[in-house]
Amino acid sequence: MAPRLTKLQQLAQGTPIAAPTRNSQTLVDDFIVYLRGECHLAANSIEAYGRDLRRFVLWADSRPLVSLALDDLTEFIGSMQDEKLAPSSISRCIVAVRTFYKFLQLEGVVTENPAELLAAQKMWERMPRVLTVRQVEGLLGSPRRVDTYYQRDRVMLEVLYATGCRVSEVCNLKLRDLSLAERQIRCEGKGGKQRIVPIGTRAIEAIQIYLAELRVTLAARQPQLAEHLLLSRSGRAMDRIMLWRLVKLYAKRVGIDALISPHALRHSFATHLLAGGADLRQVQEMLGHASIQTTQIYTHVEHSRLKKVHKQFHPRA
Repeated sequence: MAPRLTKLQQLAQGTPIAAPTRNSQTLVDDFIVYLRGECHLAANSIEAYGRDLRRFVLWADSRPLVSLALDDLTEFIGSMQDEKLAPSSISRCIVAVRTFYKFLQLEGVVTENPAELLAAQKMWERMPRVLTVRQVEGLLGSPRRVDTYYQRDRVMLEVLYATGCRVSEVCNLKLRDLSLAERQIRCEGKGGKQRIVPIGTRAIEAIQIYLAELRVTLAARQPQLAEHLLLSRSGRAMDRIMLWRLVKLYAKRVGIDALISPHALRHSFATHLLAGGADLRQVQEMLGHASIQTTQIYTHVEHSRLKKVHKQFHPRA
């Protein structure tokens, strides 16, 4: 196991490593084509599958993936645990390996599926990071007039919190997705599923100012590309990395710790709605969750917060 771990460490450090066998990589490439063409997964999901399977191919070294048994796959899971990867990352990788071998079986490449009995990584529940209402107000007000693109950045933050949309969904918003008169926007979630999400007064006001002023200037720099709501200084669509960095920048400005991410605004959106009395099914619909079990984590967050309040203020707590 040690040599394989060393190779993974070399990969992380950028050290050149001999390429895996073509046969294994070809199978992975065919699998990615299958995901893209027949499963119609979102681009981010396909990228995650590819990343996890590249790790798997690297670990297998020169051994063909079709020759691996359940014991080998269990050893691979153990190697990720030795690397102290997050439980969510290990769980996702297990799903990728399972789906990959199911594909190989369907294609007749293997007759038996060694991943079929692969035990799922037991994940302990980790509460999502939720900001208080006061922290959200501070974050949303952090773009200032002295900031060159403060109008755009204000829209970015307002829309993230007003709608609970994912980062990729906000980056992909186009002008045709806005229905400000109806106080709603249309966004495209995982698997290309579209949904309509309400949007509040403050976000609408921020969008209207941005559209009338700064966005006109940005769009003129790349008029043939200017269909997205949020544009970079070059006139192109803002990407996820840029949005991530801006959220961290403004969070730091108002004293929110460095572990904050744009997803915290999505978590806060859901938790604050439930705290205000919103129905769980309605929150599920607005978040675009396929299963209500995914949405239920936010009820746990709210209950956890109430327990802390009770313990702090109740005289017999």
